[in-house]
Amino acid sequence: MSLSQEQKQAYQEQGFLILPDVVDAATLARLRELIADFKQQSKTVSSSDELFDVGPDHTPNHPQLRRIKHPVKQHPEFDALMRSDAIVGIVSDLLGGTVRFDHSKLNFKPAGGSAKIEWHQDWAFYPHTNDDLLAVGVMIEDCTPENGPLMVIPGSHKGPVYDHHLDGVFAGGIQQDRLSNLVDQAVGLTAPAGSISIHHVRTLHASSDNRSTRERPLLLYSYSAVDAFPVFHEDALDEYDSRILRGKPTRAPRCEAVPMRLPLPRREGADSIFDNQSQITTAGELVAS
Repeated sequence: MSLSQEQKQAYQEQGFLILPDVVDAATLARLRELIADFKQQSKTVSSSDELFDVGPDHTPNHPQLRRIKHPVKQHPEFDALMRSDAIVGIVSDLLGGTVRFDHSKLNFKPAGGSAKIEWHQDWAFYPHTNDDLLAVGVMIEDCTPENGPLMVIPGSHKGPVYDHHLDGVFAGGIQQDRLSNLVDQAVGLTAPAGSISIHHVRTLHASSDNRSTRERPLLLYSYSAVDAFPVFHEDALDEYDSRILRGKPTRAPRCEAVPMRLPLPRREGADSIFDNQSQITTAGELVAS
């Protein structure tokens, strides 16, 4: 699948896209079966581990599964979808023809739960030599205004890179009073299951609590252009190059005058965005428009 010129221009101007009917019904059904199995397995853990991120009050009888970590490593179905032409073709159009897979996660928004995500920019977590990076959100179930959809602020990818620290420690989010009236411009990324959302690495985004009676899972794949290199990266170069899906390896990072802040130092024991953002307090409820 490829994008029209109008769609590519909209992404460049707004910093996000919503595309319907990208993932077929059969793939969705298989993913739902896998997710059900993982959810059942998560009931056996008492705290977050290398596979599951769970809430502080998680128990077998009252599970609080917030995230499956690195789903592409957990099952071939997640990996196959990440590599599919249906998604990579779209991403390639937006990244100038080359694509490197960066990471994946499967976030859950439990019904009546407290898995709100504060306003942030992905760029704060992993600055690179240029900002040709984006995240694809695969909607496993319908995303509605009631179930805590991803929200974005159009055009914010062209604005400042905000400080995500609190008292000198990386907090993984922005205190809302720093955003002034920008939050009033937020748009909820709502669409039927099988749709995908795409947002630029510098686009401001957040999500509210799920006020519906149904869980809202969102599978997220992050990609970069091949010549975008991380400022901090612990992986070996061979492994890093093994994730290139289109284009040839390069030893010449493309560096652009893009502002950045390092996500350091980290709070001791912080293992996820939920842990990082636990130190942030915001006034008011996030509501998708």
